[in-house]
Amino acid sequence: MAAEVALHTAVHGYLAHLAAERGLAANTLRSYRHDLSRYVRVLAARGRHAIGEVTEADVLDFLAALREGEPGRPPLSARSAARAVAAVRGLHRFAAQRGMAPADPAAGVRAPAAPRRAPRAISVAEVERLLAAAAPDDTPRGLRDRALLELLYASGARISEAVGLDTGDVDLAAGLVRVAGQGGRTRLVPVGEHARRAVQAYLLRARPRLARDGAAGPALFLNARGGRLSRQGAWMVLRAAAERARLAGVSPHTLRHSFATHLLDGGADARIVRRLLGHADGTAGEGPGADRLLRDVYAESHPRAGI
Repeated sequence: MAAEVALHTAVHGYLAHLAAERGLAANTLRSYRHDLSRYVRVLAARGRHAIGEVTEADVLDFLAALREGEPGRPPLSARSAARAVAAVRGLHRFAAQRGMAPADPAAGVRAPAAPRRAPRAISVAEVERLLAAAAPDDTPRGLRDRALLELLYASGARISEAVGLDTGDVDLAAGLVRVAGQGGRTRLVPVGEHARRAVQAYLLRARPRLARDGAAGPALFLNARGGRLSRQGAWMVLRAAAERARLAGVSPHTLRHSFATHLLDGGADARIVRRLLGHADGTAGEGPGADRLLRDVYAESHPRAGI
């Protein structure tokens, strides 16, 4: 009968099948053998010794043990747990197909989703290298690229928010940028002296030349044809600067995450930072007093707030 096929026999047959018919790599086979040996030990402790005796509850409890850990065994990462669940699901599917078990108890079990990697913050020194590499020359595009990256780091804006800015959204005299964020929410964000000077240089010396051959409209950042710079175009600016600065792993979210990290490192309250980032649950208050507080905290905490 199916329930009488021992677990270790089913595991041996499954691994032999993977090696002979599926051609799995030796390293993968070793990992599967390790995962399934642990599975068999856990099941034996629950009184399950035949492949046909295993229930869906047994499989789910094993998955929970992988993710939560056991005495003497730390929890596995989502990636390692996903591999183990793949091995277990494959075993039971093989056993059901070969008549070793009356059903597949793992058919409805899904591997845990691997967590999204948090964006990496780069150091203040690395930010300065990136910004210095943004404009290798004094051309209109170089001045634009420096202004774009300075503004991204100064404001914590998303790239999509930055390319969506119009000239009227920037008040250089007040040192403020009006950013239209997600969900239709608008926020005022202070910008430091470095970004103000870079944007001013771009507006005076570069934007008029970029706009000459195109219908620029109100867009702040223009492409080489005089139209609004696209998100992809801004990403290419960032990537080119990162390559020149020899910085690996810089993504569109890197400057935003670095903005937040450096403010917190400078002593800013997390609620203030969340409001500057435009998060809906940033509860730092609103009104003139709150705006002054934002500017004061920014001036004290942002590495490039002043000259």
